[in-house]
Amino acid sequence: MKLNANGIQIEVEDSGGEGRPVVLLIMGLGMQLIAWPDDFVQTLIDAGFRVVRHDNRDIGLSQGFDEAPAANLLWQSVRQRIGLQVRSAYSLQDMANDALGVLEALGIRHAHVVGASMGGMIAQRVAASAPDRVTSLVSIMSSSGARQLPGPRADVAAALMRRPASRTEAALVAHSLGLVRLISSPAYPQEERALTERITRGLRRAYRPAGVVRQMLAIGADSGRHVLLSRIASPTLVLHGDADPLVPMACGQDTARRIPGARFVSVAGMGHDMPPPVCDILLQHIIPFMQTAEKQNGHEPRQHP
Repeated sequence: MKLNANGIQIEVEDSGGEGRPVVLLIMGLGMQLIAWPDDFVQTLIDAGFRVVRHDNRDIGLSQGFDEAPAANLLWQSVRQRIGLQVRSAYSLQDMANDALGVLEALGIRHAHVVGASMGGMIAQRVAASAPDRVTSLVSIMSSSGARQLPGPRADVAAALMRRPASRTEAALVAHSLGLVRLISSPAYPQEERALTERITRGLRRAYRPAGVVRQMLAIGADSGRHVLLSRIASPTLVLHGDADPLVPMACGQDTARRIPGARFVSVAGMGHDMPPPVCDILLQHIIPFMQTAEKQNGHEPRQHP
């Protein structure tokens, strides 16, 4: 369903039913709400939570910003490397306000906020800017954004800048599959057929490469987020793979160091993806963490068969 959130149209999926503690899931760069694995969502529902997912602006079925002036990604990358401000059509704070707008549109006062990759960055801004709305924060394979942190492995960085061979579905799938292979969890390889089906499903739902570029620029322009992390008062869990070639584990460790009382958990053999065994490991940490936060707030999540 589409909701008016923060003044724009945002596509939202609301599962599990009202009357439960809410988990707001925020996905990463260029990823749609369907990128949250179905089993991941269902396990949260079975644990007694209401799960809200949305397509970030400019991606999936949410409102786009194609009217924004075109930006040269390579030139903006050069500006970032030499310490100049990256120019972007919108900010990660705008995207955090979108997420808060989704909660507002649904009449939800409090939520556990879980973000993956860029979604973790957005979630951090949600927790820093609206502490009264966030029951707990979970940041997965993300970063504080501090300038001194390591970047992607060289081959991964090159793949991010590479364009597909053509606009045919086969070429687009092959292009995405190549990147997924580079960043996937070495200890938990996924079958190529399952990956291909998942990528094809996303492409057929929406294909918006210009939106991905604008989101990349929003990440590059978000140079001051690390300073805000000390303001986060919500219970915080930071989860990160020790084999992540896109956002190295040092980025997650730095995030946890900057948030008062945050707990850091490294996941052995996890890269920058969420295959089923990794989802199981993440949820083994996330669900008890959120249940404890609920109890601290005077609530008890209901268990459902």
